[in-house]
Amino acid sequence: MTIQLGIFLALICAFVSNLGFFFKHRGAAECAKVDIRRPFRSTRNLYSSKWFAIGMAIATSAWIFHVAALAMAPISVVQVVLAGGVVMIGVMAQRLFGVDVGNRQWWGLALTCLGLVLLAVTFPTNHDGAHSSFSTPAMIAFEAGLFGIGGLLIMGPRVGAPAEHHGVMLGAAAGVLFGVSDVAIKALTGIAGHEGIMAIAASPWLYVTIGASVAAFFSSARGLQDGDAVSVIAITGTAANITTVAAGILVFGDPLPGSTLGIVLQGLAFLLVIVASAMTPAPRAAGAAAAPAAA
Repeated sequence: MTIQLGIFLALICAFVSNLGFFFKHRGAAECAKVDIRRPFRSTRNLYSSKWFAIGMAIATSAWIFHVAALAMAPISVVQVVLAGGVVMIGVMAQRLFGVDVGNRQWWGLALTCLGLVLLAVTFPTNHDGAHSSFSTPAMIAFEAGLFGIGGLLIMGPRVGAPAEHHGVMLGAAAGVLFGVSDVAIKALTGIAGHEGIMAIAASPWLYVTIGASVAAFFSSARGLQDGDAVSVIAITGTAANITTVAAGILVFGDPLPGSTLGIVLQGLAFLLVIVASAMTPAPRAAGAAAAPAAA
C-alpha cells in the first residue's frame, strides 16, 4: 500500500509541477534576462513578477508531493510515473495558457511519450520497498558526473553548441540538476529512516541538494526566457526523469528488466527521448514564426 500511495503522490506532482512551469514561463518572459553573475538582482527581478511568484509557490507544493513520493516508493518508479506528465504538457499549453504548439513540438512530445511508455512497461514490478539504501562511491561518482554534464549544457555556445538551441540546453541542464537534487533527496530519506531526521543536517547530501537546486533554479528561469515554453518544459522534465531513473538502477539498486528484450527496449526508449529532444524547434525559428502572427 505504501508504494501505491507513493505512485498516487507522484501523479499529483506531475500535474502540479507542469502547471508551475507554465506560470513561471509567463512570469520569466516579463522580466530582465537572468544573469548568474548577479544572482540576487536576478532573483529579485524574477519575483517582481506575480506570475513567476505564483509559479514558484505551485512548484514548491509539487516538490512536497515529490519528496513524499520518494519516501514511499523506489526512485525509478516515482520518476516513471512523473514521466507521464510529459503527456499533459501540450494539452495544458493550448487549453490553459493559449500557447501555440507546432507540429514538430507535437511530434517531439509523441516520441518522448512513446519512449517513456516503453521505459515504464519494461520496468520490473517486483519492488519490495522504498529502496533508499545506496552505495556511497556510486553516489559520489554519479552526482559528480551529472554536475559535469549540467555545467557543459549551461556553457552551451561557449563550448561550440549552436547558440539558437541554448534555451533548450538550459532546460536540459536544469533537468539534470533537478535530477542531482532528487537523487540527493532520495538518499536523505534513507538516512532519516535509519538514523533519524536530525541526521539530515549533518549529511553532505543536504548541501548537494541545496547547491543543485539553486543552479537548477537559475538555469530553468533563463531557459524559459530564451526558449519556447513547451520545448523547455518537456526537456527539463525528461532530463530529470532519465537521470533519476538511471540513479535508481546504478545508485539505489533498483532491478533491471529480467530479459534481453526488456533491456533492448529500455535502450530504445532512451534513444527515442534523445531523438525527440533533437526535434524541438530552435527558439529563433519559433520567434520568427510568431512574428507574422503577432503582426
